[in-house]
Amino acid sequence: MKRRTLPVAAALAATASLLLTACGSGDDGSKGNDKIAGADQGSATPSASASASGAPAEDKPDGVDVSLPKDVDFVFDWEKPKDKNEAAAMDDAANFLRAIYRGVDKGTTKDAAVATYAAGGALKYATTQIDAYIKGGWTVTGTRRHYDATTRSAANGSSVEVAFCSDSTKFYAREIKTRKVLTTDPSITDFSYFKIIMVKHPTGTDLWQASNVYVEEKAAKCQ
Repeated sequence: MKRRTLPVAAALAATASLLLTACGSGDDGSKGNDKIAGADQGSATPSASASASGAPAEDKPDGVDVSLPKDVDFVFDWEKPKDKNEAAAMDDAANFLRAIYRGVDKGTTKDAAVATYAAGGALKYATTQIDAYIKGGWTVTGTRRHYDATTRSAANGSSVEVAFCSDSTKFYAREIKTRKVLTTDPSITDFSYFKIIMVKHPTGTDLWQASNVYVEEKAAKCQ
């Protein structure tokens, strides 16, 4: 798959009022440098059925559409690491998040972007999130900011942990039928700390997939 340069800011969405379900405990046990916890998940083969929807080229970094509605803005306020693999893993961690909320927007867990950027526990996490929105009759609107990102590679280079904060103070659920925006007052519940374990796809392409997700909610360190 041909990789394209990703934009610094990208469309994405979530709701501050919806409880995030982490595929792991609050302590992921990844303090050692030789092995990153959750990095042993099997990789799924990228779907070749991505729709040619006319989205701009930058919305198809691996030939898969990860574009989102114009009223949804995901800002990735971070610098790419110098290490090539860590930079690619960081890009595709962002694509994994885009894929989840593309699924929310489309009302399906079967979107090609989800199959491409998620495997193992991360695929379960993605489908859980999407299904929760579908069941609630919601989509999302507004801006979610991601910042204070760090990366850490496993010794063998096959996996990378991408950790970062998110701020959802300007990010809301919206009822699909009524289009009513469910606004909330800013609070600590708007701040989360993510660790996404990215694994290199076995086909030898530049693609990285999320294999596991750990979320610390009400993260005071992100305020």
